[in-house]
Amino acid sequence: MTHPTIYQGPVFDMARRQFDGVADLLDLSPDERDRLLYPKRAMAVTCPIHRDDGSVAVFEGYRVQHHLTLGPTKGGTRFAPNVDLGEVAALAVWMSWKCALSGLPYGGAKGGIAVDPRALSRRELETLSRRYMQEMIPFVGPYTDVMAPDLGTDEQVMAWFMDTYSMYQGRTVTEIVTGKPISAGGTHGRRDATGNGVAHLAGRAMEKLGIDPKSATAVVQGFGNVGSVSAAALARQGVRIVGISDHSVALHDAKGFDIEVILRHVRQTGVLKGFAQQAEIDPKTLPTTACDILVPAALERVIDAGNAAALRCRIIAEGANGPTTPDADAIIEERGDIFVVPDILCNAGGVIVSYFEWVQDLQRLFWDEAEVMRRLYEILDRSFAQVVGRAERLGISNRNAALSIGVQRVRDAKGTRGLFP
Repeated sequence: MTHPTIYQGPVFDMARRQFDGVADLLDLSPDERDRLLYPKRAMAVTCPIHRDDGSVAVFEGYRVQHHLTLGPTKGGTRFAPNVDLGEVAALAVWMSWKCALSGLPYGGAKGGIAVDPRALSRRELETLSRRYMQEMIPFVGPYTDVMAPDLGTDEQVMAWFMDTYSMYQGRTVTEIVTGKPISAGGTHGRRDATGNGVAHLAGRAMEKLGIDPKSATAVVQGFGNVGSVSAAALARQGVRIVGISDHSVALHDAKGFDIEVILRHVRQTGVLKGFAQQAEIDPKTLPTTACDILVPAALERVIDAGNAAALRCRIIAEGANGPTTPDADAIIEERGDIFVVPDILCNAGGVIVSYFEWVQDLQRLFWDEAEVMRRLYEILDRSFAQVVGRAERLGISNRNAALSIGVQRVRDAKGTRGLFP
């Protein structure tokens, strides 16, 4: 597009830069580039609620649906103070490439509300969740757009979403969202799917590099759902977790942490702070701590031009979306000593098992956890092999290999269907 767009900000600029590099690699025409990159539709809504003190608060909400060429759109909904339309659009774009890479019949979507959920009571959180879904009802559906949890939301929020949509439909529609509690139509394995997938692919990277997990170390930046599950799963492989962080503190101990003990502390207190005061370090130094595996599992753009040259890891397993900026990618590629498992591959476990949940809800036929995990690892292993194979064959980075596979599949589908009318 030669004219300004509504999609602005550093996160969307990052997604656009990544896409432009892959578009050059695939030799896409200008017409194809605009059609592939820019979202099909975007919604901005206001969500007024009654606070517990009787006042009325109004929150801004968003939903972006990138493309519906392969099927309904799919993507999480985050509640965070810094949510804006540009960030949501970038996450929807990345979700499109992620779904296509994994072979899922989805386009990408993303939604969010600009709010700190920790500042809300449980009643306020439920009211805001239900109001947001109520505003989205004209634009979503099991065959149009299927929501899932993301930063600041969980399976309880998804249950409220599902119940709200179902009340307006006059029947239970479990397939409108994924990431629900099992008691409300969820699937075994969904809660831990992203983190288990990150650890699984980190294991594949260790195999590729000839690293023995029992002698390996890892640093996990971000100890939310994805980071904590990744840390626990890596520890089960024998990896020593020497660094962890959340929004409250960063901790480092070369001897390693007992992740199960830390998980109990976090369940009791809600944060890492207070676990080991003597191990506290500056959070900014955590990504450059010496380790074999670095797992950025928090927010976007934490590895940038300012710290990429100082990284002291052999593998980056991207649990978060967009943790590495294009400038950092260039530095890492020039270094040539770090194996990157890019985000659209590494954290795809969540959307893959969400797809399984959607399929099970549609069929009203559910699988046990062993079946879910077997199918998940089959898809991850296939995608890993395709990405590494293309990277080696074309002499490109793993990120560009993964993105080019996803973009090419969406491009082919759009070309086959044509342009209507």
